[in-house]
Amino acid sequence: MGENVLPGLISELKLAVPWGHIAAKAWGSLNGSPVLCLHGWLDNANSFDRLIPLLPQDLHYVAMDFGGHGLSSHYSPGVPYCHQNFVNEIRRVVAALKWNRFSIMGHSFGGIVAGMFSCTFPEMVDKLVLLDSSPFVLDFHEVENLLTYKRRAIEYTLQVEASEKPSHVVSPEQMLQGLLKNNSHVSEKCGELLLQRGTTKVATGLLLNRDRRITLPELSLDFISKELFVHFIRKLQAHVLLIKAVHGYYDVRRENDADKEPFLFIIDMLKSTLKEQFQFVEVPGTHYVHMNEPQHVASIIGSFLQSKPRLPYQL
Repeated sequence: MGENVLPGLISELKLAVPWGHIAAKAWGSLNGSPVLCLHGWLDNANSFDRLIPLLPQDLHYVAMDFGGHGLSSHYSPGVPYCHQNFVNEIRRVVAALKWNRFSIMGHSFGGIVAGMFSCTFPEMVDKLVLLDSSPFVLDFHEVENLLTYKRRAIEYTLQVEASEKPSHVVSPEQMLQGLLKNNSHVSEKCGELLLQRGTTKVATGLLLNRDRRITLPELSLDFISKELFVHFIRKLQAHVLLIKAVHGYYDVRRENDADKEPFLFIIDMLKSTLKEQFQFVEVPGTHYVHMNEPQHVASIIGSFLQSKPRLPYQL
């Protein structure tokens, strides 16, 4: 398979979990400091295929597929895809890998899951890289919607379970156009890369691998208050690098994206709480800058990951 000739790729992994397995790709040096790479909503581990070869190869990278995504098993019937369960997956994966302390790189939704993990298990996380992401989603302007999200999540799951419709088979061209239509920030080449791992070939076309129970991110995420956010980030032991794409997203609900107030509050609080443990960098590009133009972020991430822990970073 073509994906196995990528520079630095060591192997495909299947890590056992109670509902099946978590699939992952291992890169770099097995003896190097470990870095767990977490993809965005509805994406998969191929999200990092263009970035990791540009990063220091003396580190050990594992890019996993979240449950219900990519090549990972779907959750058991009746088990919801909620924020806490994704955090739980990280803990299971690093236990299987026998990692006690490691760094995390998360894009978009992957960064949000990484943020909660890093505050819940602060002693385990050395460095945290957030790619056009934030460590939490705040309930700014969302309080009126929270119960609606909870209701929709339950109703949607019941609707999918009751549906007898078979999975939709479409041509590769239709599948790619559908992905690009729903995500204007992904280039055609990167869309093809995500579909390589996100689909299965059948006689008449392609089937999406992801679990149909996974829908809008706001139906799965935990929204937290400003007060909780400030309390949580005080627990962080990790050094944090947040890379913001100038033309990326500022809100998990993309129709709210003009409202930068929550994001600016998050940056201000990270700066004032973490001080020299926090680094904020803006780069040209869209939400998928790490895929579309990985050279815009690779040297920043590489320097950060290789810098000596527990020392102030020179900006």
